[in-house]
Amino acid sequence: MKSPLEGNDASGSGAVLALFRTGQARTRADVIRLTGLARSTVTQRLEQLLAAGLLVPDGASASTGGRPPTQFKFNAARGVFLTADVGASHLRCALTDLAGTILAEEASELDVAAGPHPVLERVTRTFLALLQQQQVAPQKVHGIGISVPGPVEFATGRVVSPPIMTGWDGFDIPGYFLERFACPTLVDNDVNVMAFGEYKACWPEHPHMLMVKVGTGVGCGIISNGQILRGAQGAAGDLGHIPYSGDLANLATPPLCRCGNRGCVEAYAGGWALLRDLRALGHQVHSTYEVVRLIRSGQQDAVHLARQAARVLGQAISDAVSLLNPSLVVLGGRLAHADEPVLAGIREVVYRRSLPLATRDLQITTSRLDIHAGITGLALLLGEYLYAPELVDLALDPEAPTLPEGRFGPLSGKALGYTLRLLSQGAATP
Repeated sequence: MKSPLEGNDASGSGAVLALFRTGQARTRADVIRLTGLARSTVTQRLEQLLAAGLLVPDGASASTGGRPPTQFKFNAARGVFLTADVGASHLRCALTDLAGTILAEEASELDVAAGPHPVLERVTRTFLALLQQQQVAPQKVHGIGISVPGPVEFATGRVVSPPIMTGWDGFDIPGYFLERFACPTLVDNDVNVMAFGEYKACWPEHPHMLMVKVGTGVGCGIISNGQILRGAQGAAGDLGHIPYSGDLANLATPPLCRCGNRGCVEAYAGGWALLRDLRALGHQVHSTYEVVRLIRSGQQDAVHLARQAARVLGQAISDAVSLLNPSLVVLGGRLAHADEPVLAGIREVVYRRSLPLATRDLQITTSRLDIHAGITGLALLLGEYLYAPELVDLALDPEAPTLPEGRFGPLSGKALGYTLRLLSQGAATP
């Protein structure tokens, strides 16, 4: 795992805070040991972080002789994050503390093709309801995270030519929320944040992993060396729209995909494709939940289609495994709940088709966070960006060098100003 000190000033308050946020340090002595800084310098940094409310005392540890050393911890109760996992047909919103612990959540059905204004208005209403439910003032919101089922230009938070998100192309999602909450907003692809949540919360020993979401559509999030691999324009991991070239592709005219092309992986293996095929066989199904129920009940047509989808997904995943050599593949989304027909089918194809060296230690499993992967990943991603050591230094140290806005990725302009104010304002008042 990448150290929070790599690429940053190891002597700054931000780097010291990172040690406590990641659990590497609990005492003054821990910081001295990990950084090599003088005791007086560490004391000064701790005083800065305590004064800003970023650290709080956490009792005393067991003594080995003399006065027990004081312990400190990151002040996760200093504020809250609001996160919204927007899917093709669902919405899950959550209120979390600053460490990503879920305090309250609400889920509902939603059609993302209704357009940005109806969807984001619904998100805003849900956010306000969660704040009211937990008796938290809007001023205590330190960051908002939104995930969407389409390609995102992460630096601007704008969706770019999404196949299924009618009316969303180029929409300024961070700007929409900046007018309603005085805090920064991060926007990312839904499977990217699922991958980040799974990695950080469940699989930190696997810094090279793939997260494959098989729900209404098919997507892939890539963790490479502990970081989300987005590619040059944020389009990396679009597994669902790779052309499928296996045995099914030769049986008939390739099916039309929602993106407008024919023969995509998703057009054979996505939840909407299984709905299409089951309806063609005379089954009255209306959602991927119903598809999964049919598969788990052993209904012959559903199981056959699930195994067929697993072969298609297995080929696409095996290509990705040979190309990227992850040590872990995690399956999420509603169809991952179909269990044996999907998981076993994917495993069989991947282990058979991928390079032996790539699969020697490869694990293929289902999501541990399950329905909470997206909202958890968003909260953890917000923490990574809003508490980046350089930002903390800039907020707390008047002598810290002023760095160009582009250095902070998607945080710029008014959003960057809000972030610096929230970092430096001291303990928030409920």
